[in-house]
Amino acid sequence: MKMTFRWYGSQMDPIPLRYIKQIPNMSGVVSSLMDLPAGALWPTERIQALKQEVQDAGLELEVIESVNVHEDIKLGLPGRDAYIDRYRTTIERLGQAGVKVICYNFMPVFDWTRSDLFKPRADGATVLAYDQAVIDKITDPQAFADQIQQGAGAFEMAGWEPERMAEIKSLFAQYQSVSHEDLFRNLKYFLEAIIPVCEQYDVKMAIHPDDPPVPYLRGIYRPLHSPEGLRKLLAFSDSPSNCLEFCQGTVSTMRGVNIYEVIEEFAASGRIGYVHFRNTGGTLPRYSEVFIDEGYVNMPRALGIYRRHGFEGTVIPDHTPQVDAAMPWETGMAYALGYIRGVMQTMEGC
Repeated sequence: MKMTFRWYGSQMDPIPLRYIKQIPNMSGVVSSLMDLPAGALWPTERIQALKQEVQDAGLELEVIESVNVHEDIKLGLPGRDAYIDRYRTTIERLGQAGVKVICYNFMPVFDWTRSDLFKPRADGATVLAYDQAVIDKITDPQAFADQIQQGAGAFEMAGWEPERMAEIKSLFAQYQSVSHEDLFRNLKYFLEAIIPVCEQYDVKMAIHPDDPPVPYLRGIYRPLHSPEGLRKLLAFSDSPSNCLEFCQGTVSTMRGVNIYEVIEEFAASGRIGYVHFRNTGGTLPRYSEVFIDEGYVNMPRALGIYRRHGFEGTVIPDHTPQVDAAMPWETGMAYALGYIRGVMQTMEGC
């Protein structure tokens, strides 16, 4: 397995690549062109510049997170084919640049969602948290979006880009008539259009489960909130290019799930593109994120399942609690990376 670091690019990330390279056994970064909105065609020169910048630091760029899917595709609107054509060309260009895995999601309107971005712990660290009761009280989706953006401060969160949030009321209205069958049908249409390009350039399309994994968020259906939804997605195409971005943190919060059995199932199938390896302090309807060795999931056991089934892809911590330090998020990330490396070394010695 390859241990990597999420990097948001030199214009947005305070961490320079040379810092990441100094982390022992760090093979590469998971990155993106963060300023490009959903539906944009990724310019070849910008892809190549990003790749060169990463390579010059002695690192690999094999995973892109994410190339976001335009809402017209999810809604099945007449304009979707033009956006799909751009998406296909972007896959082609990324494949030519040596990218092996592209993350995407099919979450309507909102990307990942939390009710609190900075929930304080007893020790003073802060964590991301989700409480369904808080979300259920929201009557104005625009006010909720504004609240999340204000909580993020100056940082532009992936999936919550300003141009996307500016249309939130219109999008909510459009999705009211979209059923779960419609969403799955539109997802299948999208996959059937892009998988041949993926196969041509040996690229895996790795979909992120709905986060949080609830069937409805403010009345809008979300198709990948359960293992059953993930199975249905994989059944659309048996191509190795159709796979999962297995966010273990998200899957572990699904209602009634046995996380070890689910890891076993999808790792054995060979349909995991890469892994978000993080822990959680519980499941729906309420949970808080935790340090990697604190949650209810036995992380060495989980990593051992991936390894036993021959998974050799990318593993990242995704995100961690923030501590009182000069670099709060990065300090938590360093702890997670050290933990992952320690577990990997222990397994290599067994």
